[in-house]
Amino acid sequence: MTELAERLLGAVQGIRRVVRRRVRAGSPGPPLPGAQVELLRVVADHPGIGVAAAARELHLANNSVSTLVNQLVDAGLLHREADPADRRAARLVATAAAADRMAAWRRARTGLVADALAELSEQDTAAIEQALPALEKLTALLKEQA
Repeated sequence: MTELAERLLGAVQGIRRVVRRRVRAGSPGPPLPGAQVELLRVVADHPGIGVAAAARELHLANNSVSTLVNQLVDAGLLHREADPADRRAARLVATAAAADRMAAWRRARTGLVADALAELSEQDTAAIEQALPALEKLTALLKEQA
């Protein structure tokens, strides 16, 4: 199982690294660090999420997420709004600029992988498709164990 785990991690990391570099090179504006992108994804998936909840989702310390929030607010990619139930707490919302940037990033990323998949044989494509449910279960299991 250890060898399988190493091969799987190598393949997934390799795909992510190549896609990230190629998409980043073609993206307008300064590149965002991975942690900022991850926070933007969490906020886009959970509009109005608080800093503490985002930190739990990302498995980061609250102060680390606060730093990322400040950077993204300064960059015009996040809004920090007061929580109506607790004025001391902040709720995070992605700006229109962030939504546009993330949509462009998703299109570029998906297009890049779709183009590469189109060059594979039907058998390789089918094997990847058949492996997806098991990979999704593995992802869920790893999240539960965190």
